[in-house]
Amino acid sequence: MDLRGKKLILASGSPRRRELLAGLNIDFEVDKRNNFEERYSPDTRHESIPSVLSEGKSYGFWRALEEDEILITSDTLVLCGDEVMGKPKDREDAVRMLRLLSGREHKVITAVTMRDRQHIKTVSDTAIVHFKELSDAEIDYYIDSCKPFDKAGAYGIQEWIGYIGITGIEGSYFTIMGFPMHVVYGLLNEFIA
Repeated sequence: MDLRGKKLILASGSPRRRELLAGLNIDFEVDKRNNFEERYSPDTRHESIPSVLSEGKSYGFWRALEEDEILITSDTLVLCGDEVMGKPKDREDAVRMLRLLSGREHKVITAVTMRDRQHIKTVSDTAIVHFKELSDAEIDYYIDSCKPFDKAGAYGIQEWIGYIGITGIEGSYFTIMGFPMHVVYGLLNEFIA
């Protein structure tokens, strides 16, 4: 992909987002310095939370953008019933989340925001994940071996729990990983046009 002289900045500390963006075979830099405090109004619709947080991260980037720069931010949440799941606070919270996801389906919503000096656009994508009934031993093993404390819903689809626990998905695998690549690619094409 030809960026037409634009410089791309991924404003995320996520190694998964870095790896996925690298898969587009484009040059980019990672700069996660940010002044945004991840909060939203309690009356925000659950499905809108990732968009609100992704845009907040974009506007919270630590400096003004140069004329030739494009900034990418993103946010993911897991929605199980009416419970919004971000990253677990600790091991006990991770166990609680995985027990809640066990034997049920849930939504994973990831928003991507792209911004340059003239424009900002946020697109949200939703996937549905089906989990088998997880035993306490499986939950304990996964948490102790993979330490999923940096992941919404306390799990990564690309890790052990995904191999043994996910029985089906509707939507993009990459949305569940936290970076819907079809959305990223579409936005990039808009911003470099």
